[in-house]
Amino acid sequence: MMTKVLLVDDDRELGEMLTEYLDQEGFAATAVQDGETGVRAALSGAYAIVVLDVMMPGCNGIEALRRIRAQDRRLPVLMLTARGDDVDRIVGLELGADDYVPKPCTPRELVARIRAILRRTQVQEPDGASCGPLTAGALTLWPERRSLEWQGQPLELTSTEFNLLEVLVRNAGRVVSKQELSQQALGRPLARYDRGIDVHLSSIRHKLGLDAEGRSPIQTVRGLGYQLVRE
Repeated sequence: MMTKVLLVDDDRELGEMLTEYLDQEGFAATAVQDGETGVRAALSGAYAIVVLDVMMPGCNGIEALRRIRAQDRRLPVLMLTARGDDVDRIVGLELGADDYVPKPCTPRELVARIRAILRRTQVQEPDGASCGPLTAGALTLWPERRSLEWQGQPLELTSTEFNLLEVLVRNAGRVVSKQELSQQALGRPLARYDRGIDVHLSSIRHKLGLDAEGRSPIQTVRGLGYQLVRE
């Protein structure tokens, strides 16, 4: 079956063009022109990923994302943002967007980002690989189930947050550069001035909280990257 993509953008002409291109690339794309309809469609369970424009009248992309994430933390959401608009971009990431593409963008770039996100969210364990959990201190993560527990309790993360934490768990005790994190968790090279990794990790830290000594299990190593402390 073809992967279903929901495109939410009030620009009807752009929506038709992107839908046609996505269909040619093997996706089953549906375009809607307003945030209210987009939220309902996204929460229907019919789509593998949502492409959501920030600038829409009425229920804009930020509000639509907020409402989607209130009910579904795992559905991948790719934001379309105005080029150079860092505020909307950071707010979107803080609310749980998986990634963003600045507009105007080429259909080819959009498809590449969609595929990169889906590769990570629909990852399959290679033949012969262990299906057991990964552990690091009080953290237990099941890659094949895309679920995790922190201090014995289930923890809800977005798909990209899960990807980032999985990379850190697999490298527990070692510093992982932002370039490595971007390649392995987002499926793309780290762009210059890209703060997406930092925003996602800040959200993960907030959800994990602090240990008994007031420290986060994810440490920043200035100038090098991030490290998950192996307890």
